[in-house]
Amino acid sequence: MKRITTVLLLGTAAVALAQGTTFLTIGSGSTTGVYFPVATGIAKMINDAGAGVRANARSTGGSVFNVNALASGELDAAIAQNDIVYYAYKGTGIQAFQGKANTKLRTMAVLYPEVLHVIARKDAGINSIADLKGKRVVIGDLGSGTEQTARQVLEAYNLGFDDLGQALRVSPAQGISLMQDKRADALFYTVGVGASAISQIAQTVDVKVVPVSGNQAAGLIKKYPFYVRYNIPAKSYRGVGATVPSVAVQAVMVTTTNVPEDAVYRAMKASFGNEAELRGLNPSLASFSYDKAVKGLPAPLHPGAVKFFREKGLNVK
Repeated sequence: MKRITTVLLLGTAAVALAQGTTFLTIGSGSTTGVYFPVATGIAKMINDAGAGVRANARSTGGSVFNVNALASGELDAAIAQNDIVYYAYKGTGIQAFQGKANTKLRTMAVLYPEVLHVIARKDAGINSIADLKGKRVVIGDLGSGTEQTARQVLEAYNLGFDDLGQALRVSPAQGISLMQDKRADALFYTVGVGASAISQIAQTVDVKVVPVSGNQAAGLIKKYPFYVRYNIPAKSYRGVGATVPSVAVQAVMVTTTNVPEDAVYRAMKASFGNEAELRGLNPSLASFSYDKAVKGLPAPLHPGAVKFFREKGLNVK
């Protein structure tokens, strides 16, 4: 059984449940983002509870990879952007999901806002999204939610990836190095405020946060209603002295109908059962609440999540 905890194949959770213990692999994202520490913290809470569920968090390429891995059974649960989950559930929105609706996707909980950070080197002469034209820009890992967000935001400014000097599809860790070495002028990253990757860049390079606002932000939100306006607070990062307007989506924890109701219920009771403890896992979760956890769902709640939230007094189905 130890081998199975590393990579789980379709149906493994159900088999393990019959044997008394369920093993769940939770997909996250880059180790320098927020998904990974949140997933790691949730897995630890599940394991510490001793409730017949064992979990491990796995670093991945991000949202698009995660929902595809849920479809193949490589993952049992994952954290992903709510827009990406919706597109996968409906089989629309982006090419990776076109005509391939995964109706087995189920939501466990909405976790926290994921804020678009557009970070530019101060010496790159970038003051607005429009100024990214002709620049070397990190747009996120291939298949990540950040890549999709970058595409949509550039579109709001009548730009595409072809308008950039270079569209650099790399991980956040590689993006840090490119920014530090002056091989990139700017970086897109959709992540919770306070992410270590952004902090690391700001500690070593003079940077500015590029705003997403005005008519462009309004147009983006109208076309893609998953987005909401979000102000990145002043002093969130070194050198950022004023509040910067941007937009955000939501990070959600998702699973599939292949994972039994009892397994999801026990995992959620172990990890979401104590709101205060969950909020303490990461600053991004500071505003988590049960009420918010069931709003803006990109796919139906898993029956195990329904059972959990009903016990907490919420009217869900």
